[in-house]
Amino acid sequence: MENKPKVVMMGLGYIGLPTAALIASRGLNVIGVDIREEVVETINKGKIHIVEPDLDGLVHHVVKEGYLKASISPEEADVYLIAVPTPFKENHVPDLSYVSSAVRKIIPTLKKGSLVILESTSPVGTTHKIQYLIKKERPELDGNIFIAYCPERVLPGNIIHELKHNQRAIGGIDEISTQKAITFYKHFVVGELHATNSKTAEMVKLVENASRDNQIAFANELSMICDKAGIDVWELIRLANKHPRVNILRPGTGVGGHCIAVDPWFIVSEFPEEAQLIKKSREINNYKTQWALERIKNTALEFKLEHGRDAVIGCLGLAFKPDIDDLRESPALYVAEQLNAQGFKTMEVEPNLENPTDRKLFTTQETILKADIIVYLVGHKGFKNLQIENTKKVLDFVGIDSN
Repeated sequence: MENKPKVVMMGLGYIGLPTAALIASRGLNVIGVDIREEVVETINKGKIHIVEPDLDGLVHHVVKEGYLKASISPEEADVYLIAVPTPFKENHVPDLSYVSSAVRKIIPTLKKGSLVILESTSPVGTTHKIQYLIKKERPELDGNIFIAYCPERVLPGNIIHELKHNQRAIGGIDEISTQKAITFYKHFVVGELHATNSKTAEMVKLVENASRDNQIAFANELSMICDKAGIDVWELIRLANKHPRVNILRPGTGVGGHCIAVDPWFIVSEFPEEAQLIKKSREINNYKTQWALERIKNTALEFKLEHGRDAVIGCLGLAFKPDIDDLRESPALYVAEQLNAQGFKTMEVEPNLENPTDRKLFTTQETILKADIIVYLVGHKGFKNLQIENTKKVLDFVGIDSN
């Protein structure tokens, strides 16, 4: 591999594009590949199609300097990164079709000494499946290329910083693949790089998010218990967390995003008998969303009985977490869409979405003025300390003004 290898990034979404831009900023030539032509055109203009702080300026710079180019098809390179979606199908069975498609696209361009790295969240054993797929199509490359797995662990809204500074687990199909991958990541990661094998690295990613899901499930279950008991859950958690070894997370409308809401099912799907707690945590967090929806519907029905007309419900927040524009697996979006589908009148607010074409959005101020019921579904900073008339009913699922 050259001192500054040529890189192909398969997938230019929330992880692929920031990673490609960061690699390009280190003076490496990167070809970003995406099946969406509009995305390719946008990036080649030096613009971006997602909202992420500092990303627009970085992409503009590396495109202008010629280090990043987008395309709908890969080219021959030294390193291939795969960062495509891995959703699940019915019964929460992982869907690896995007990964398989990406691998098949790069197979004709592979050469002796190529390094293939999977970053997409994947079931245990996926990296070895990639090895088998390449061997089947290009048997002459067996033993002559390097294959590894390295999961990202970043926070939307702070991706560029975390891609560079977070520690990472890197596991190859063999020891030399692991070391080749570590050498590559040193080009743009300053965080510590931990060597392991591919199966362990794959499970690390799943376990990190399953652990978070479990902690959130405890908080969400606690919030429903406290509601029934007439206890302020926010005060309860604040006081319980005074204990030096207790750190209860904040409850919410549920759990969303393409990681915590999805990854635990990858474990459950493969280990259904063993993953009892992991499965239960997923069920609790999904139930919390349904519970919140029923609370809103019941409040709206009570309003209609009292006032003789339908309530206007202000849904504050649609993203899956505070202060981002990402709607993937969002429980807040699910609640708003279910209310609409079931005939309730809503005003949707999502200040982080710019000019959406698929839905009518309202400003925060007009919503708190016109809506009869104000529902905090996401804890965006802009929703804090709003002045709401005390005649309006407020449902707060995120503890917007709690400490």
